[in-house]
Amino acid sequence: MSENILKNRPPFPFETIALAVSFSEHLEALISETRHLADLFGARMVMIHCGKKTKQKEKDLTELLARQNVNTKRLQIYWETGDPADAILTVCKKEVVDLLIAGALEKENLFRYYTGSVSREISRKAKCSVMMLTEPSFDPHPFHHIVVNGHEHPKTPETIRTAFYVAEKAGAEKVVIADEVDFNSKMKNNKSEKNLRKLVAAKQKIEETEKNRITDVSKTVETIPFQVSSKVIKGKTGHAIAEFARKSEADLLIVNSPDHHLSLMDRIFVHDLEHLLGNLPCNLLIVHSRVW
Repeated sequence: MSENILKNRPPFPFETIALAVSFSEHLEALISETRHLADLFGARMVMIHCGKKTKQKEKDLTELLARQNVNTKRLQIYWETGDPADAILTVCKKEVVDLLIAGALEKENLFRYYTGSVSREISRKAKCSVMMLTEPSFDPHPFHHIVVNGHEHPKTPETIRTAFYVAEKAGAEKVVIADEVDFNSKMKNNKSEKNLRKLVAAKQKIEETEKNRITDVSKTVETIPFQVSSKVIKGKTGHAIAEFARKSEADLLIVNSPDHHLSLMDRIFVHDLEHLLGNLPCNLLIVHSRVW
């Protein structure tokens, strides 16, 4: 049933939001963040813990939910066993989750739970969008400044539309559509461009083409109650946008989900998304475009 619902389902609105639960010092802050996002998007909540269910864990979770004023009538809790990534993704599929929340800086016994192979597996296999929160807080900070990738890819228009949806709901002040262009890579095979002036002109032409393309994409959204700008960033994909988000002090970075059919080279070299996961400049939203 959920398979039919998921097919061609757009990445937004966020009607069901799930939290991957780890019993750590950050759990209450993550619950607070998840409740805030659920209220923001008018979504119901799902919580998934992969580990043994005990009376103490149930008691602790009940107390945390009460302290954070979580509406338990719109909450479903799952206690799962087995491989963490598989268990979480199975529940997300069953509950038709639109957004999965995970803490990105867990450093305790379940360090691998969020930061190692599990985060990679979730980000690659998830049939929903995934948000990594770098500094979960009891007083959630609004997403005032959002950076979204403008990379030329079939998924990008849906990712930008999702970014605008999030920005509008969150009351963001500005959204920057940033496209990374590795000029060295684009120009290395162009042996005729030996003259420096021609090389500079060629780079300017590429930059102008990219700006026009991402501007055209932004025009596909009807209502934009916030400032939108485009920026061409020079550098390697994954690295350049992370550095740009860090320097511009963005609250949220939004990127495409990785393609499911990874090439051999993707497996040998660090994937762009894996670089981001290991060097998060701010909160990260990975948009899974189910219609692509």
